[in-house]
Amino acid sequence: MTADADTVDAADGTPLHIEGSGPADADVTVVMAHGWTLDSRTWEPVARRLDARARVLRYDHRGHGRSAPVDPSTMTIDQLADDMAAVVADRAPTGPLVLAGHSMGGMTIMALAERHPSLVADRVAGVALVATASGGLTERAFGLGPQALARVTAAEQRLYRSSRWTRREHLSAVPALLAPGIRWLLLGAHPDRAAVRLTTRVLADCRATTVSGFRPTLDAHERDAALARFATVPTTILAGALDRLTPLRAARRIHEGLPSAELTIFPGAGHMLPVERAAGTAERIVGLLDAATRRAHSAA
Repeated sequence: MTADADTVDAADGTPLHIEGSGPADADVTVVMAHGWTLDSRTWEPVARRLDARARVLRYDHRGHGRSAPVDPSTMTIDQLADDMAAVVADRAPTGPLVLAGHSMGGMTIMALAERHPSLVADRVAGVALVATASGGLTERAFGLGPQALARVTAAEQRLYRSSRWTRREHLSAVPALLAPGIRWLLLGAHPDRAAVRLTTRVLADCRATTVSGFRPTLDAHERDAALARFATVPTTILAGALDRLTPLRAARRIHEGLPSAELTIFPGAGHMLPVERAAGTAERIVGLLDAATRRAHSAA
């Protein structure tokens, strides 16, 4: 087994931090994309359960984690799809792929289908859409009604324009201060301490301008039509019953647009399924991986 940490250059030259694990000669490569304000560390609990049987690639989106900071003009889901295509071209240029996307990572996979349809058609043998959405993110966000949401949005925009926000390198130097809010927004009932600690640490490390820079592209995300490109690809949709960020209606909307997919709902879980329900998430991805491996062997 091999393990490495390195960078891949995106098409516009942005260095993207990437980590690989598992056997380099595996039949199938699993590519994992994380969510907004997070980084590849959130996939680590799942990756550990996979890398004995597949090559696993985890990378940080532009502006996130150890990838390079970028101008907000490039903070779009379309750009993230192009970045994913660059990661695949550089580190997994041949062979079947299983794509796993959490939250904004799942949206990136949908955009990949729009922008790189031949890559999806020719190479993708399985897709895991984890706590994500195909659109409608501005509809009753956080469970708030229209008036309350409008007030929250206005306050958010004022904060993003303030100098105390734009000068801030990271969200917080004291992660514990964020823990109560993070538990409410991102985690479900009774999360274990490891899930709280990892989620809090990753979010605290996020650049402030990354939080604000990606917000418009999330609000504009509407990719129901892209789901049809996965109609013949084994796909699993995973959702937390208590997810406030991408609630169950988002998962059901994906399932309506992609009825061939399998929908799994984790009772008591929130948005952070890769850390809250690592074993269950890995189990579903292993199912995709095993099916892809069998097809690769039968085609050989």
